[in-house]
Amino acid sequence: MSNALIRTNRNYRLLISASAISNLGDGISMVALPWLATLLTEDPLMISAVATAQRLPWLLFALPIGVWTDHSDRRLLMLRADLVRTVLMTLTVLMVLSQPQLSSAAATGGSALFTLTLIAFLFGTAEVVRDNAAQTVLPSIVAPEQLEKANGQMLSAEQVTGQFIGPPLAGLLIASSVALPFGLDSAFYAVSALLVWLIALPIRKPSARAHFLPALLEGFTWMRRNPSILHLALMLGAINAVFVGGMTILVIYAQEVLGLSPVAYGILLSVGALGGVEGGLLAPDLARRIGVRHSLLLALAVFFLINLMLGLCSSAVIAGLALFLEAMAGMLWNVVTVSYRQRRIPDHLLGRVNAVHRFFGWGAMSLGAISAGATVTLLTPIAGRMDALHMPYLCAAAVCALLAVLAHLRLRFE
Repeated sequence: MSNALIRTNRNYRLLISASAISNLGDGISMVALPWLATLLTEDPLMISAVATAQRLPWLLFALPIGVWTDHSDRRLLMLRADLVRTVLMTLTVLMVLSQPQLSSAAATGGSALFTLTLIAFLFGTAEVVRDNAAQTVLPSIVAPEQLEKANGQMLSAEQVTGQFIGPPLAGLLIASSVALPFGLDSAFYAVSALLVWLIALPIRKPSARAHFLPALLEGFTWMRRNPSILHLALMLGAINAVFVGGMTILVIYAQEVLGLSPVAYGILLSVGALGGVEGGLLAPDLARRIGVRHSLLLALAVFFLINLMLGLCSSAVIAGLALFLEAMAGMLWNVVTVSYRQRRIPDHLLGRVNAVHRFFGWGAMSLGAISAGATVTLLTPIAGRMDALHMPYLCAAAVCALLAVLAHLRLRFE
């Protein structure tokens, strides 16, 4: 990976550093939050409720936040979102310390589980603000011809910290103290806020303020007139729904099917993250060689394969390989589609159109999380616990196969 952008562009250097550090916190919470939920309840539906609460803001708030992003200082939005997450992780530490019997799934945690669900919802809301602002600010920092490389570097850095370093670190921290990972998260988000505060963006005239509905409809209208962006958004919604459903169940799948400890579970996620790192390095060149359409068809084929592997097998080795391939394919999809959107969407509409895209593409994640939990809960008395835990992945494989066929028939790029 070339370091020229990082060496010569101070704003980009600060942005990628902030993203790497905040994603390190995300990687720790990715393990710590669901693991904490399993200490409060054994019910897959209740565990999935925590994941649903974290993803629900994408469905509820992505559109208004997109309008807000175009009328606001995007750097300040990122800064404030990081500060909110700092406070929320501190509150989680206090909540954990108030639970004296938090040592097994037998712990009674009704009020604590409600508190955790509320924290997850607020955390997800801050994430919507930060992610939308961060993605819209990058084209103001790097030149258009550098977007693929900048996105590849950013996503690779996020993979290394958020999915390679963060998960095993979370496992080690949980083994020491359940509160410790959340305390460290709080510190990481505070550092990220400081780095964002140091970014000096070029003077940008925000789009003229208009009434909310007309401003929002302008974003919808632009997307409707650009069917390639609309099709990608709808497909991403289906992909993210089954992905988040699988990740929601994975914490139970790892414990009951694979028999993994918190440390081993973190290592499993890190093995998957290696694929993301590799994908981030290879994706820009691969996309350049085979084109946008073939890159996305390849990613969809891999998504089908890995879900089939998880749905049919019960091996930690196979699960690690599946997560490795999934992360590679996911990185290819993200580098190609994010760069394509950033290049095509006008700057004054970037926040709104990105928000509409994420409304379709990320809003379905909450539905995927709760659906996976409900599937396991309903099938357990009928098919048994093991078969029930495999079923969300088999359903995901079927969805990805259908998407691959639709993409072959419908996806066209100018």
